[in-house]
Amino acid sequence: MADVEARVRDLVDRDRDCTERARAQMDLRRKINLLISEWKAAGGGEVLPDIRDRVRLRSLRSEGRLARR
Repeated sequence: MADVEARVRDLVDRDRDCTERARAQMDLRRKINLLISEWKAAGGGEVLPDIRDRVRLRSLRSEGRLARR
C-alpha cells in the first residue's frame, strides 16, 4: 500500500496522470476496511496499530533497543 501511495504522490508531483494508480490505492483502502470490518464482526476487539506505532518501532530498531527473535 505504501508503494502505491508513493507512486501516486510521485505522479502528482510530476504533473502526470495518476488515475490508474489512485484507483488501485482506493481499491486497497476498500479491501483493508472490509478486512477490518470482518475482523471486528468475528470478535476482534484489540486496538489496531497506527502510524505512530510504526514510527516508534522504527526508531527503536534504529537505536538497537528492539530485541531480535
